[in-house]
Order: sequence, then C-alpha cells, then structure tokens
Amino acid sequence: MTDPFGFLRIPREPVPARPVEERLGDWHEVHAGQALLPLVSRQADRCMDCGIPFCHTGCPLGNLIPEWNAYAAHDDWRAAYERLHATNNFPEVTGRLCPAPCEDACVLTINADPVTIKNVEQTIADEGTRRGYMGPRPPERHSGKTVAVIGSGPAGLAAAQQLTRAGHAVTVHERADRIGGLLRYGIPEFKMEKAHLDRRIEQMRAEGTLFVTGHDVGTTAGANPDADGEGDAAELRGRCDALVVAVGAGERRELPVPGRELHGIHQAMDYLTCANRVQQGDRVDSPVTAEGRHVVIVGGGDTGSDCMGTALRQGAISVVQLDINPEPGPERTDDEPWPVYPKTYRISHAHDEARGREGRDPRLFACATLRFEGDASGRVRALHLTAVEPVGRSPLAGTERILPAGLVLLALGFSGPERAGGLREQLGLEFDERGNFARDAAFAARGGRAPGVFVAGDAGRGQSLVVWAIAEGRAAAAAVDRYLTGSTCLPAPVAAHDLPMSALGRMRYGDY
Repeated sequence: MTDPFGFLRIPREPVPARPVEERLGDWHEVHAGQALLPLVSRQADRCMDCGIPFCHTGCPLGNLIPEWNAYAAHDDWRAAYERLHATNNFPEVTGRLCPAPCEDACVLTINADPVTIKNVEQTIADEGTRRGYMGPRPPERHSGKTVAVIGSGPAGLAAAQQLTRAGHAVTVHERADRIGGLLRYGIPEFKMEKAHLDRRIEQMRAEGTLFVTGHDVGTTAGANPDADGEGDAAELRGRCDALVVAVGAGERRELPVPGRELHGIHQAMDYLTCANRVQQGDRVDSPVTAEGRHVVIVGGGDTGSDCMGTALRQGAISVVQLDINPEPGPERTDDEPWPVYPKTYRISHAHDEARGREGRDPRLFACATLRFEGDASGRVRALHLTAVEPVGRSPLAGTERILPAGLVLLALGFSGPERAGGLREQLGLEFDERGNFARDAAFAARGGRAPGVFVAGDAGRGQSLVVWAIAEGRAAAAAVDRYLTGSTCLPAPVAAHDLPMSALGRMRYGDY
C-alpha cells in the first residue's frame, strides 16, 4: 500500500513543463526530457487507497488507479504496467491527452489538491516501454471469425486489439495514408509525439491485426487500389462476420457570418492536419501557416488550444482565442459538486506559452463573431466581434470591437459522423436525435440492413474524450465477441448510452 500519511506530508507537485522559450523553439512534447523519477513515485505515495475510490467513477475506463499508484510508489514498474493495461489499451496516449477527470474525482479534491494521477499514468506507461514490457500478446487460439473495423482512431484501435487478442481475424480500414485517425493528424506533435502511436501499431501488427490504409469505405472505389479494389460498405460487411463502425465525429460545425468566404479562414482540423504532415515529413512547409500573421481562433476548446500552440511555433505575430462562454471561476460551483468534472478556469500548455510570450491570457471570453472583413485581394484582414450575455448569448449593444486577423481558424467542434459518402446508406444506418449513428445499449447499429454491424466511439457518442473512445472500443469488442461466439470474457467498461458523471446524473439515479 501507499504511505498512509503521504497525503498529509507530501504536497502536490506536477511534473514541470519545459521553459516556454525552449519549447516554442521545437515541436517536441512539452515535458520532453523532464525528469519523471523519483518525483512521480513520491507523488503516487499521496494516494489514500480510499475504501471507495471515486477516481474510478471519474474515468469511463474504470482504471485501477489506487493499485497502480501503490506499485509506482514502490518502484514496482512491471506490476504497475500490468495493472494499468488491465483496463486501458493505450495509457501512453491517455496519460498525455486526457484532461484527467479522475483527478477531479479524487477524494483529496474535497479539501486539498488531488493526486497527480495523469503524471503517474504517463510515467508507468513510459517506464514500462523503456524497460521492454510492451511485447505483443497474440491470441492462444483462433476463432475462424473475421471482423472489419472502419476507422483507426482510439475507438477503432481499441476494438481491434481486443478482438485480435480474443482470437478473431481483424482488419482495420483507414481512409488516410497512415493509421491513427485524429491521434495521427489531429493531435500536434508537442502534445504527443507520434513515435508512441507507431510503437503501439507495431505491437498490434505483431499480434495479428491487419491494417489497410487509403481505403475510404463508403465510396464506390477505395483510394488504395490494393484495398480489395472496392470501397462499398455493404460488400465489406458481406465478406466478414462482423463489422465495427468507428469513423469518429467528423462533421465540422460552420460559422455562417458575412465574410466567411474570404481567403485565410480555415477549419481548425485542416490546419492541424497540414502542420502534422510537415512533422511527418510529407511536406517541407505547410500550405496554411501562421507565420507572420495575426491569428484568431474561434472556439474555446482543446482543438482551439492545439491550434494556438501550433500557431505560436509557426511564428505568428499574435494569437487570440475567442470563447462564447463566460470566463469560468477558479472554484467549483454548487451546480458542479465533487466528484463531477467541473468547468473551472484552466490553463493549457498553449495558453501558458502565449501568456509567457505576451504577458496575458490569450483568450477572450463571452464574445461572438459578427463578421469578417477582407482586403482588396479577397483575403481576411479583420474580425468584428461583440460581447454576448451569458445565458442566451445574444449580442450586447455597444460592445463591438475589431481584431486584426490574417489567419482565422474555426474550432467550433463537430456534430456527428460525416454526412458525405455512402457509408450510412450502404449499411442502412440511422441517425439518432443528436445526429450520431443510432445504436442500442450493446453498440449494435440500429436500422442496419444486416445484423453484426456495431458502432463505437464518437460516431455513436458524438465528440468526446479519448478515454471514452477507448472505453467504447473495449466495450464494443466485448459485444462483437459475444455476437460471434455466444459469450465473452472481454471487459465492457461502459454501455453505449452511458453518460459522464454529472450532478444531474447523481440526482436522477442516486435513488436506484
């Protein structure tokens, strides 16, 4: 067990990021080269090993956090690595990308600072990799059943790895030229270097998972002539025993205001993809760059923050991020009691970088875009914005102002799976009331023309966190395994309609 008095003796101390000036000069991770040990082992000793570990409920994966904290505190890295992987296929990913709702559910958070769970998770994953613990785990037997997975994001990869290890022959179909989905092209290198993703994909290949790239399932012909020659989803379903749709939520929200057609206004994901392709060596320079420009990012979420860090590294003159929501306070409100994940004032690494360079928070809260203004060549040069009232978000008279803008990035989120292409029609899928692919509680597609079609991840849930995607991939794999064999030993951490823990959920379901 951990030190029974560790939470009293040891203050919270996260792993420090590299200095702002240093990390803005490269694309390495913000913590690259920073010493993790013995700091992280000491921080793990703060875990109280609670009788009811609410950190479990904060994470949809059900991570066994007190157990691997105890092993990390005693430097038993192999045991910690095994317990970490008991619930999570890709902890090196979640330890870098997840906003850590488990920390807000930590019992210490009631009246103190939580355990640095995210740092401990990443350290266990990285230390295990360094020590050679990440070996392939091929199945002991083969079922003779075949499964196709469409999409290679975290949900698709998690489902594929679980099903492969259960003995099924799994092929992952990806329309891009590399495997990884948004982990590959949506996440900047400074948040997660792609070597971590490459190592995991090689492990999956060694276990027996097959990967096909350049195969846009749902079109009449795949982009890759070697990808069976066909992109028809119904034909693919006919060649396998089960099919998992894990294509993500790629339908981007738009900003229908005057001037949207001007040059220099781009969707955030297009911008991030171009930047990532430069880091992958596909391009020398990005066709959409912030270098020498005033950059305005419309949207206050994590994608906007990723755009900010990218723009700063590309040499933007200035970067401003617009958030239509009011500025959150530093503490929980009564509407968001412990242990829910609260909307409090948070500073990302990119915000810290902008603040370090310019001396202020780069975000403007409670404001909305009115219109864009262009120059004689048809390129954007300014953005007109207004303050909005906090509830109805209607403009407040007399608050209009103008920001210089040579590059505008729209980071407004997504509204379900992409409507273009024939995937939905060919499989007979239905949309639910939120615009996602409809499914039952066991992830089986609703309205499909043939049984054996399952929907996992953001395609069925809507845009969400990476931990939810992995949890859904694991749970969908269990449902597929049960469909194919009549029973399953695979874990199912969530049901398709489960929601994140919230105060409303506690009130509605607390009596049952």
